[in-house]
Amino acid sequence: MKIVNSKREAIQELKRISNRTNFENNNKINTIVAEILHEVKTYGDIAVEKYTRKFDGFNPDPMQVSAEDLKHAWNKIDSDLKRSLEVAHKRIKKFHEKEIPSSFTIKGEYGDKVQRIWRPVKNAGIYIPGGRAAYPSTVLMNAIPATVAGVEEILMVSPGNTKGEINETVLAAAYLSGINKVFRIGGAQAIAALAFGTDQINKVDVITGPGNIYVTTAKKLIYGSTGIDSLAGPSEILIIADKTAQSNHIASDLLAQAEHDPLASSILLTTSKTQAKEVLDEIYKKIEDHPRKEICMQSIKNWGLIVICENYESCIELSNNFAPEHLEILALHSKKILEGIENAGAIFLGKWTPEAVGDYLAGPNHTLPTSGNSRFSGSLGVETFMKNTSIIEFNEKSLKVNSLDIINLAKSEGLHSHANSVQIRFED
Repeated sequence: MKIVNSKREAIQELKRISNRTNFENNNKINTIVAEILHEVKTYGDIAVEKYTRKFDGFNPDPMQVSAEDLKHAWNKIDSDLKRSLEVAHKRIKKFHEKEIPSSFTIKGEYGDKVQRIWRPVKNAGIYIPGGRAAYPSTVLMNAIPATVAGVEEILMVSPGNTKGEINETVLAAAYLSGINKVFRIGGAQAIAALAFGTDQINKVDVITGPGNIYVTTAKKLIYGSTGIDSLAGPSEILIIADKTAQSNHIASDLLAQAEHDPLASSILLTTSKTQAKEVLDEIYKKIEDHPRKEICMQSIKNWGLIVICENYESCIELSNNFAPEHLEILALHSKKILEGIENAGAIFLGKWTPEAVGDYLAGPNHTLPTSGNSRFSGSLGVETFMKNTSIIEFNEKSLKVNSLDIINLAKSEGLHSHANSVQIRFED
């Protein structure tokens, strides 16, 4: 993990980290995924089964998890875990209920009326990763806003292990969330099945949820056939700290990100040289006995960074340039620093708000923009599963009053028939 104290070097390193996955230039992966998408679109379930056997090592027959198995998973988990899932579900639902957009109507002076109305999409597919870890929290974060939006049918896909089994707690979270159907498939083939539909899986209107580079590339390539939430890259955290923050807290929070994935990134911007060294020592001390030591080591070595900054202003500038997915502010004047922050997916204030709070049950969604995308986008939410429609209703008087302006604008664009479509209504 590198320590730098030059702003110029820090900017270069942050740019390197932000570009650690480049979906545009990976031609090999694009070619592989495009072939998978084509086969699933052409051959449906046969292709899905073929690629599941090839990549996940089992035959997905049956492909769908039964309702009885979902209920059994819920009944089987211990009561403490049930309570925790229910607490998280309640808090996340309460937050997302506040996100429901309002339809509105504006009435004009001459009787014209314009409206915007919001409707949910009919069905949605959510992708829940398997592989290195199980993510019941991701089930809640994707299913709850869809349910709050009023989506009729929610399909979940998640890769099984070599025995074809999905993690029990993931299934329990699906049961709690009221997901209609769960399928034991993953990878690009699962995205293709949701995007194009098969005999067993209905084509959906929106696909959400994180995945590996193959899943993300598949989402990129099917966009337009089906809506998507975002092109999420590996997770990242940036911490702004000063000498008042405890180094062991910072080290723990950085490792909480590193343990996700070898490509996860953990960054510290600190105004204290002493703290920079202390945090680095703490990280390597904690990694020694870490159950995910290898993953943490790869992440910290390749994508970890500590920057010694001259002052808060420098921290804010570097943070805004990087536009992190997660931003923790552990400083005496955290609220003052917050005022300068323009780009961040989610912000965590103070020593009592580690990023894990947001991952599990604070309420706001943990599906966030990565790789600098928080400059122009935000978290997954209820609107992800909704669409808006404009309704315009003029009467004779309101059209007549506005006709000259419409005709002038149409003629300025050289669109004769646009102008004529208004003018002709008053020539009879």
